[in-house]
Amino acid sequence: MTTPLRIGFIPLVDAAALIVAADKGFAAAEGLDVTLVREVSWSNVRDKLNIGLFDAAHLLAPVAIASSLGLGHVKVPIAAPFNLGLNGNAITVSPALYAALIEAIDGDRFDPMATSRALARVVAKRKKSGAEPLTFGMTFPFSTHNYQLRFWMAAGGVDPDEDVQLVVLPPPYMVDSLASGHVDGFCVGAPWNSIAVDIGVGHILHFVADILPTAVEKVLAVRQNWSERRPDVVVSLVRAHLRAAEFIEQPENRSEVAQLLAQPERIGVDAEVIQRTLDGRLKISPDGTLRESSRYLLVGREAAARPDPAQAAWLYAQMVRWGQTPFRPDALKTAMAVFRPDLYDAATGTGRAADTVTAVSAFAGPPFDPNDVAGHLAAFKIGRWKP
Repeated sequence: MTTPLRIGFIPLVDAAALIVAADKGFAAAEGLDVTLVREVSWSNVRDKLNIGLFDAAHLLAPVAIASSLGLGHVKVPIAAPFNLGLNGNAITVSPALYAALIEAIDGDRFDPMATSRALARVVAKRKKSGAEPLTFGMTFPFSTHNYQLRFWMAAGGVDPDEDVQLVVLPPPYMVDSLASGHVDGFCVGAPWNSIAVDIGVGHILHFVADILPTAVEKVLAVRQNWSERRPDVVVSLVRAHLRAAEFIEQPENRSEVAQLLAQPERIGVDAEVIQRTLDGRLKISPDGTLRESSRYLLVGREAAARPDPAQAAWLYAQMVRWGQTPFRPDALKTAMAVFRPDLYDAATGTGRAADTVTAVSAFAGPPFDPNDVAGHLAAFKIGRWKP
């Protein structure tokens, strides 16, 4: 007997484990009959998961937390027993902004502090000349893309709420918005940064690993009450997707994986672009300049699939920093409880003690301590948080 499941996803490379689990038979081997439903926006995915049209979803990690806290929408507690990807985002800018940043930079072009300070100089020059503020696209208010852009900008002295404009765009619309001049840059997941470079309308400025060496990106999300009613199905989901993640991380399988993801009903872009992403070997400028990073996107290696409550705490701290919610100790506890290493460990028989949390570091500011969110936020001059 098989269990039918509907799982929503957005066409991004970090949906790879979902797609491979369904299309390579790993889900079927666990007794799951999975139907993957491609969506265009994160609000669609969230809403269909919350009301039960989806049994599980490829979901932005901060959306799982916001849903559990009732921020920005109705309160629906979410459980995330599996990370679908760490890192994988990049900041891409238009050729005009790239040229302005390189002209203004003092330091290494790959140093996010140097580019952030260069951005502050560009912003100041534009203000002085009366030019319109720069506009950057991100995928959702409660998104890693929003927080990563803001963290990078603020480190160099740019207030993302006062000095530039941030707009929400679905991932597949980012490239056209950059090409048309509606935005000057964006932060999005693969493959859309590479598509912008390939067609000559963008330069990849930073991989998110430059900003946060290890940043949870997407989770496999289910409703908490559903997970409590169907613990056996949660176990099967985790096992199937861990097998898929391990398959993806084998270099000899990357070509096959890229072909699966490239299908029109999945991501629908050229397989070669997807394989570059999986290999961490990306073209970052239209002139063909390549950059390699073993940390560009982690799907299964380095225990990437195991949820870490410290990552949830960091994301909650960003919500507080940027005025999306006041700080409350009980809300921090709720946010951390969304990430379920206990469910992962029960399914896989591996992992650390379920209450273990690790430090989260970034290119600026002190290491993040989940036990001292207020102290961490006090270290930053720019933000909307008030103690």
